[in-house]
Amino acid sequence: MRSLVFEIDAQDAERLGDRLIELGALSVATEDALGGTPQERPLFDEPGERGGWSRVRMQVLCAEGTDANALLGLACDATGIARPAGVAAEEVADQDWVRKTRLQFEPIRASERIWVVPSWCVPSDPGAINIVLDPGLAFGTGSHATTRLCLGWLDRTIRGGETVLDYGCGSGILALAAMKLGASRALGVDIDPQALAVAAENAARNQLGCEFFHAGTPIEQMADIVVANILTNALKVLSPLIAAHTRAGGRIALSGILESQADEVARTYERWFEFDSPAFDDGWVLLAAVRNNAPC
Repeated sequence: MRSLVFEIDAQDAERLGDRLIELGALSVATEDALGGTPQERPLFDEPGERGGWSRVRMQVLCAEGTDANALLGLACDATGIARPAGVAAEEVADQDWVRKTRLQFEPIRASERIWVVPSWCVPSDPGAINIVLDPGLAFGTGSHATTRLCLGWLDRTIRGGETVLDYGCGSGILALAAMKLGASRALGVDIDPQALAVAAENAARNQLGCEFFHAGTPIEQMADIVVANILTNALKVLSPLIAAHTRAGGRIALSGILESQADEVARTYERWFEFDSPAFDDGWVLLAAVRNNAPC
């Protein structure tokens, strides 16, 4: 296989990438052209997020026998985009891509007692709370700081017998952890049907009776513990709903929050909750609080 790598204006990347795929490229990947420099700009796909990358580095993978440079030329002609300068080409050797991908993942110690273990790995600590979960199409593998923050908080908070609601459950990892830590019931909610299917598969793999629902399904259950590891804007919009599902004296943990966003999230919830000191990990924040008696 042959790979081409070049830089292009971000505004042209989607059109050129789409045409390259239409013409037979195997894959197209883009990243910030300033990645790895002090000027790198992380994007978190927040609703309403402004700005973006001005230049991207594009990598185009083509099958053996394809004239990759000719393919790029055709795509540029078809879209009216100037052929990029400094195109680098290299041969990509055939590999066992499944094995190579799996080698990138290993058991992760996500909290004092919890490990997240891919299904092809042997647990590092058989006596720990091991959650079998493969990297896949839904967020939540234990490697991201916000997931670690939530798992650590659940590890310290659950005493046994609680009802736990995971709002924006993704892979279901927080609901799974809650059950393994001793919760009597764990429910997960998400807007993505694919995430709900993945979460159900993960629960079955771990032999846990978690329940997962689409966000459009009414849930009457009041929870002792609510966790929500989602984006800041969604946390603010959902604040009345999350408060309404938390019993008086119950606890919440909110993450997916950058340090610079913590105060605005706390202000959105402060009428219903008394906050603990925040926890931090790699620029991200977890806000934990106790529900008061204020009506929603």
